Formats: sequence, C-alpha cells, structure tokens
Amino acid sequence: MNLALWIVTGLLAAAYLLGGAFKVITPKEKIAASGPSARWAEDFSAGGIKTIGALEVLAAVGLVLPAVLGNAPVLVPLAALGLVLMMTGAAITRIRRHETTFMVVDLVYLALAAFVMWGRFGPESFTA
Repeated sequence: MNLALWIVTGLLAAAYLLGGAFKVITPKEKIAASGPSARWAEDFSAGGIKTIGALEVLAAVGLVLPAVLGNAPVLVPLAALGLVLMMTGAAITRIRRHETTFMVVDLVYLALAAFVMWGRFGPESFTA
C-alpha cells in the first residue's frame, strides 16, 4: 500500500508541478487557445489562473517534500485535501460549462488525490 501511495503521489506531484508552472508562466489567452479542454480559462481572470497555477505548484511540493525531508509530514495529506477541493471546483466548472467529457479527467485526478489523502491520514500515515 505504501508503494502504491508513493507512486500515485509522484505522478500527481509531477502532473500538478508541470500544469501549475504552465498556468503561472503562460498568458491567459494562450491557455484558453491551447485546446478545447482549456476553454475553462475563459471563465477566470489572468490573476485567477496564475493563482490556480501557484496553488497547484504548492500542492505538488506539499505532496512530496514534507515526507522526503521528514519535516511536518502531516502536510502531505493536507496537500492532497487541497487538491481534492481544487478538483471539485474544476468539476463544478466543467458542469457549468457543459464539458462533461473533459470532466472525466478532473474526476480521475480527484480520485487519485482522495486516495493519497485517505492513505496518508489513515493506514499509511507518516505519524503512526
């Protein structure tokens, strides 16, 4: 179970680090024009998109660094909780925009973050 949690955590951290950095450094117009799955950006200000990106980068760091350094490992499930909340918001945005096809990916990310949160708060807690 611990190995599965680490694998999922690593994949989530990589995805959110790259996706968040992209949102932070790329202008809103380029994000919205990057494809049909990114049209959600039309609903947010440039600052809002940068904030979402910064939160994704912080969550990616929070998923890995506290556990690796052994410093405040309770931050790992809290970072996963933050991602669960963020992906819930993403799914709600998709529902409002009638983009149910793209919402499936958001729900997969939500489920993976929920798995890490459950595992690190519960059976494979770093504080146990």
